[in-house]
Amino acid sequence: IDREGNLKLADFGLARAFGVPLRGYTHEVVTLWYRAPEVLLGGRQYATALDIWSIGCTFAEMATKKPLFPGDSEIDEIFRIFRILGTPDENSWPGITSYPDFKATFPKWSPKNLGELITELDGDGIDLLQKCLRYYPAERISAKKALDHPYF
Repeated sequence: IDREGNLKLADFGLARAFGVPLRGYTHEVVTLWYRAPEVLLGGRQYATALDIWSIGCTFAEMATKKPLFPGDSEIDEIFRIFRILGTPDENSWPGITSYPDFKATFPKWSPKNLGELITELDGDGIDLLQKCLRYYPAERISAKKALDHPYF
């Protein structure tokens, strides 16, 4: 994304065909700053919800002209996510404790108000962003529902 807000999408080198039900894949997918937490925590089964997370990160970056979670390593990336969205637990993300790289000793951060952090988006924009950035992949908004969202 450049300073004028132009977005250029390229490099589909990690693109994959997907199937339903979930298939097992490598966890080395998606550019780090846009990588979903289930991948950062070592998950190998994922579907289109992974892309919705990336779209949410891109949406926030388009609004603010800066990356939402600019980590420099996988652990820095997941901690940047936790610092903003709060550290998830089994209540907010059923099954999180079964991810290979989840640690019960992770610091416990409380969620921040996205509307206060991203003032460039109106209420509908924040609502859409929150629906893209749900921890539990099954609760993330679908692409079809996102297109029908009041933000648009």
